[in-house]
Amino acid sequence: MPGGRLTQQERQQIALGLADGLAYAEIARRLDRPTSTVTREVMRNGGPAAYRADLAHRATEHRTHRRKRTAPRDPQALPHAHGRDAEAVQAYEEVFTTVFMASGLPRMTARVLVSLYTTDAGSLTASELTQRLQVSPATVSKAVTFLESQGLIRRERDTGRRERYAVDDDVMYQSVIASARATAQVGDTARQGVGVLGSGTPAGARLENIARFVDFISETITRAADQAREILHTKSQAPAEPENGKSTT
Repeated sequence: MPGGRLTQQERQQIALGLADGLAYAEIARRLDRPTSTVTREVMRNGGPAAYRADLAHRATEHRTHRRKRTAPRDPQALPHAHGRDAEAVQAYEEVFTTVFMASGLPRMTARVLVSLYTTDAGSLTASELTQRLQVSPATVSKAVTFLESQGLIRRERDTGRRERYAVDDDVMYQSVIASARATAQVGDTARQGVGVLGSGTPAGARLENIARFVDFISETITRAADQAREILHTKSQAPAEPENGKSTT
């Protein structure tokens, strides 16, 4: 399997595949590349509707040039916690960001959310996010305002006048419930249309079917979230110590 950065020819093949309506997995198969590589490439360069091979190639060259000009990290900087591989963590965060972008989040908003999910504390200040993502405070402020409006993060008071932005065990539950409510509203609105267009008409029948379908989906999501909520509060169990105190490995 080829490695390294995508070539301009590969980007042109990606653009052709998108124009033909191919799935990311099929495009990746034809290129003999991981699906995550194609997904990340498309999402960081405008998405499937706006992807352009020449623009994507120039943007990648610009990012590479900019990284080369960036000052090297402080040799005294603390290593990643728990002995984590810094490059592996960064690659994972990029993939996670791409997944959130595919669900509709803007890139910077997705990066902020991933930063919160992947920090052990589960919270960061605006200053920490700014330093971690190498962006302006205004950019961070815009992202956290959106995330908070969607119920994906919460604010908490830190020492002094600082605020921390946090994700906790219940944030994902609240987000799913909010999504289910929004879905239910689509059903309610569709059902209102039945009365306007007439229940005996093709349009009215279509809207009634949509309303029943959406009601079922919303109720199912809410019920499943309530039943599975305790999973979010489950703590990992440490391996049991052998009775003789010696490791079994």
